[in-house]
Amino acid sequence: MTASITKAAVIGSGVMGASIAAHLANVGISTLLLDLVPAQPTPEEEAQGLTTRHPAVRNRLATQAISRLAKIKPAPLYDDAFASRIVPGNLEDDLARIAEVDWVVEVIVENLDAKRELLRQIEAHWKPGTVVSSNTSGISIDEMAAGRGDAFKSHFLGTHFFNPPRYMQLLEIIPGEGTDPAIVRRMAAFGEKKLGKGVVVAKDTPNFIANRIGTYGLLVTLQAMERHGYTVEEVDAATGPALGRPKSATFRTLDLVGLDTFVHVANNVYEKVADEAEKAVFAPSTLLQEMVSRGWIGEKAGQGFYKKVRGEQGSEILSLDLKTMEYAKGKKPAGASLEAAKAAKGARAKTKALLGANDRYAQLAWEVLSATLIYAAEKVGEIADSVYDIDRAMRWGFNWELGPFELWDAIGLAKSARQMEAEGRAVPAWVKEWIAAGHASFYEGSAGGTSYVYQGSYRAAVQPPEIISLRGLKEQGKTIVGNSGASLIDVGDGVACLEFHSPNNAIGADILTMIQKSVDEVRANYDALILANEGRHFCVGANLMLLLMEAQDEEWDEVDAIIRLFQDSMMKLKRLEKPVVAAPHRMTLGGGVEACLPADEVVAHAETYYGLVEVGVGLIPAGGGCKEMARRISRANPNPEVDLQPHVNAAFLNIGMAKVSTSAHDAKRLGYLREQDRVVAHPDHLVFEVKQSALRLVRAGYEPPQEEKVRVVGRDGAAVMKLGALDMRRGGYITDHDLLIAGKLAHVLAGGDVPAGALVTEQYLLDLEREAFLSLCGEPKTQLRMQHMLGKGKALRN
Repeated sequence: MTASITKAAVIGSGVMGASIAAHLANVGISTLLLDLVPAQPTPEEEAQGLTTRHPAVRNRLATQAISRLAKIKPAPLYDDAFASRIVPGNLEDDLARIAEVDWVVEVIVENLDAKRELLRQIEAHWKPGTVVSSNTSGISIDEMAAGRGDAFKSHFLGTHFFNPPRYMQLLEIIPGEGTDPAIVRRMAAFGEKKLGKGVVVAKDTPNFIANRIGTYGLLVTLQAMERHGYTVEEVDAATGPALGRPKSATFRTLDLVGLDTFVHVANNVYEKVADEAEKAVFAPSTLLQEMVSRGWIGEKAGQGFYKKVRGEQGSEILSLDLKTMEYAKGKKPAGASLEAAKAAKGARAKTKALLGANDRYAQLAWEVLSATLIYAAEKVGEIADSVYDIDRAMRWGFNWELGPFELWDAIGLAKSARQMEAEGRAVPAWVKEWIAAGHASFYEGSAGGTSYVYQGSYRAAVQPPEIISLRGLKEQGKTIVGNSGASLIDVGDGVACLEFHSPNNAIGADILTMIQKSVDEVRANYDALILANEGRHFCVGANLMLLLMEAQDEEWDEVDAIIRLFQDSMMKLKRLEKPVVAAPHRMTLGGGVEACLPADEVVAHAETYYGLVEVGVGLIPAGGGCKEMARRISRANPNPEVDLQPHVNAAFLNIGMAKVSTSAHDAKRLGYLREQDRVVAHPDHLVFEVKQSALRLVRAGYEPPQEEKVRVVGRDGAAVMKLGALDMRRGGYITDHDLLIAGKLAHVLAGGDVPAGALVTEQYLLDLEREAFLSLCGEPKTQLRMQHMLGKGKALRN
């Protein structure tokens, strides 16, 4: 089903349309981007003698949108080169070309009449079988399709991407009354497997699922704030991470969305719902209307509920005082509930801790949360088929750590429902019946919920085969061996998975010990080893605190032992007689990259930010990172006549500048990933895909790589790199300490004091790494860099 969509057309080249086209290009889909023909040429075009008859003028809107993609932050493209997969055009000359594509996405202004007219034009050129969808945030699919033929309607539906399309996981699919169910299934499969989205099928109701619940939650928060006199900072303190929600909480989120956009979305519900109580919540807010009239619409206008200003001490963030409508530096909220939530681990524990204290922040959180939970329960069956769909929509669309029904379970379903009723809130009848029937929660089964409520009864949540839960496997007793830092898990079919689970997945002695144990276990009892985990980040590097403590105490034998253990563990992974496949995701830095470099293959999530960044803490890679880059360059250029210097220079620049890829595809461009390494779009499919790669290697009759000599550029090549670094120092681009580090890095990458073209062993290169690393650990400025990173979370340039 998914393979049938290889070409698409996106109509509308605004920020959202261009970004959707970019994401289609990201996953390899050739995309036609169409927009209106400009009314007249620009002065620059006229100076070139161009008129509105010239293609450059006629396609200008789409062409400019494509060129802007490289400048947008965050970047909509995995790799800027992917922009070549998008072809510009215009609606007058190129609309007929939609007969060449498999999917047409309409992304024009949120206006019903405009969308209807465009669909009429599309139908005139529509090829039977082509899917047509509207990227609308709330306009009725059936109202848009009115007047179109039945065959067209059967292939028409809503596909609501969340902004920015590359990064936001939710894709709401909204069928109309006439949409063929097979088309819905086809697009859901395509969205998940090809686009990497979390797909939820929504009902054709105002604002669908996530925006309906999210808008309600923001509005009741604003109303509670006005009733009780909370400040902007107080509201955000109580409705952000303390409640299992993003740091942007309520008002930073509104500023990011844009108050004008939010008012439009809220009005869409207000105008279309009949229930008076619901209408009252979505009624136009006097405060928001006043702010919009003043142009204080959020980040895009430079001010909203927050305003960034530059002062003598640098920039600072001011917040809006709703009493005076002036901006001022706010007071940081403090209270027992906020402190309790901060100390708790995980969204469930944080929410319980926040609500458990009887102070003004706990009261605000309860008032907002109870109203939102009841509203979500009232909408089951109306906006979505199940609580499961609503929970997923809020997690994926608003980045809540827990959906509303997961939160309700976390705070205690029966107890909280009794409190709501005691306070005069009307708990929906089906929830009361559910509790009366003896159910203690909406979800039953193992952690994470293997079953969920659906119209009054539990329905098994069928886990697709592409989703393998390491957490679930551990709960089933599939852990083979483990310690505080890592576990080896049996994932079936003769494959074992090494999972890191230390704080931030930083590599210390516990993980290194588990690597060695895992290699022995797999060698004896399994067919393959995969490296994957379900942490927020794959691995942020080595345990820097341990290294700093030993260095400050001048325990050089201990530092040497740590590095030797790291190197030996990586070489043990590399020499395993069974396939090893790694699955990095998100931040994979320093030692995290070095843990992947020995793998026979890497299957990376598309959003993998990958780099050898040790220079940022005054060091160089010493867990095999330098050695492996030199080995790869040598292996890729077996002809001794080929000059290795340009390739080594590129690696030197990447490591010396601590470059981190902006995506897995960018990691290929930087040379950290190889052509044979794969990229997976859906984060929840990563463990499955890495397992499949390991099994493929097993079936192909895996043979481990043989030990080989590495051709290096030697002392002359090191001199070239050092000269380049000296030029950068003279130009003021790097510091004296950077220059010292660069010299040691050049020495290692070049293979030391040997002639150009010399063949050296991997162990020899590892020894060079270790010697350079140890010498840098003794440098006071390196220790300051390490200390600064641990304290501030960012690099120090000294």
